[in-house]
Amino acid sequence: MPSSTDYESMFEFAPMSLWLEDYSGLRQLFESWRSAGVVDLVGHLNAEPQHVRDCMAQLKVLSVNQSTLALFGAQSQADLLSRLDSVFRDDMTAPVIYELDQLWRGNLCFDNQTVNYALDGRRLDVHVRVQVLPGYEASWDRVLVSLDDITERVRAERLRLESERYARELFERSPVSLWVEDFSAVKTLLDDIRNRGISDFTTFIKVHPEFITRCMREIRVIDVNRETLRMFGAADKSELLDNLSGIFRDEMHDSFAEQLQDLWSGKMVQQREVVNYALTGDLLNIHMQFTVLEDRLATWDLVLVSLIDITARKKAEAYLEYLGKHDVLTQLRNRAFFSEELNRLSRKGPWPVSVLVIDMNGLKPVNDEEGHAAGDTLLRRVGEVLSKAVDEPGWPARIGGDEFAVVLPKTDERGAEAMRDRIASMLELNNQFYAGQSGRVLSLAVGVATCEAGDQLDAALQRADRAMYEEKARHYRDSGTERRRE
Repeated sequence: MPSSTDYESMFEFAPMSLWLEDYSGLRQLFESWRSAGVVDLVGHLNAEPQHVRDCMAQLKVLSVNQSTLALFGAQSQADLLSRLDSVFRDDMTAPVIYELDQLWRGNLCFDNQTVNYALDGRRLDVHVRVQVLPGYEASWDRVLVSLDDITERVRAERLRLESERYARELFERSPVSLWVEDFSAVKTLLDDIRNRGISDFTTFIKVHPEFITRCMREIRVIDVNRETLRMFGAADKSELLDNLSGIFRDEMHDSFAEQLQDLWSGKMVQQREVVNYALTGDLLNIHMQFTVLEDRLATWDLVLVSLIDITARKKAEAYLEYLGKHDVLTQLRNRAFFSEELNRLSRKGPWPVSVLVIDMNGLKPVNDEEGHAAGDTLLRRVGEVLSKAVDEPGWPARIGGDEFAVVLPKTDERGAEAMRDRIASMLELNNQFYAGQSGRVLSLAVGVATCEAGDQLDAALQRADRAMYEEKARHYRDSGTERRRE
């Protein structure tokens, strides 16, 4: 059986900080407060900070060991005890109140985490264990307190939490829509058909398109950021996640099939343009980047997807493309489109191809007498007439100032003459509609020609052009109006 000397040595050279203390004065203080009617110790201590100091003053340190002196940087026990106000200070109040409350409630053995300070000012995070020694339960005059230095562990945990908080802030405040997803079930499905001997995945999904839908349903969304909620018009994550079927639909089926083909081929980093839908139903053009995180390549259970809204860019591109092929004033096709399409038709057909060359009568006098705004109004009316008269696959174009053309693929002479009559009818209706507004009668000279397979389309255009000028001459002759140079 160990002797008292052995116990003293065990205390003195224990590898952790040990304090032997006398809490009898604290017990007596507690008894006086109970007699005075105090029931809630925590409330009593919080109401008057001096009460905490009164409790601390009742604690007497009887002895500390060598590990304690080393931990706090003290030369001796006397050095340490004379400077306890430097050890127990600042952010200790809440932990001290917790420990006092444990004793108040009769818990004579408990642990806690608190902060002390070494004599050189170093902050020490410590795990404290308080034990009223057996045989002293009635007096509390022998209490063993052990301190375990957990400063490095707490610092590491603090850094981890700060790193997580930083990463979370980057995720939440990213200007790009971010999705964290779990594709592990998709991987299981792909592995299953591979194990069944399927090697041609492209053919497989053509024969079994329902497999694509099944894979889409197996994707589990783990988290999304704020920009995602804004982009898709969701009030919160629950609303978004409850309506994913309204976001990923229609055109998304084909793009997801491409994504599955890439995954089948081992392409874990992908990017493509896709179409999604906001909860309002508005179409969103999206540039998607998809990455299976490197440490999850074996499971696909953590995938990062970023979505950039390129709807505005797509609209701008579409508008620029429109401007490249259309006349802004009349909204008809422009000369560049006319020339390019005629070249294509001359090579490939379909035949026969009929063309109508059209010139507006009397534009120059209107520009000279009433200004170009009045002339532009008449040109816009020509655009209205032709756009209403011509149906696909035919199309009208403005090919000069007051010159227009209608190109009719796969249309013979009879169809071309029918188109001339239809334009004449629309022109009459247009003049009736505008009769009460400007009084200006819109007049057109039209020439028609048809080109059969093997003939030169340019020759047909020249014939139509000559026919148009002949009709234009008749118009001025019949109207008795002197023709001005146009």
